[in-house]
Amino acid sequence: MRRIKVNNKKFELSESVETVYEKRITPFGNSAKIDVPKKYRGWRAYVIIVKD
Repeated sequence: MRRIKVNNKKFELSESVETVYEKRITPFGNSAKIDVPKKYRGWRAYVIIVKD
């Protein structure tokens, strides 16, 4: 079950989660990428960009 709530600039996301990754975005041609293990190929993913 997916639930997304935005209230007063606060973001809440509830969903069944397999794992969470925090990685650096690296250059890839004219774009960028985040590497994840092969076993997650084809899975749906959330990418949340945050200010350092």
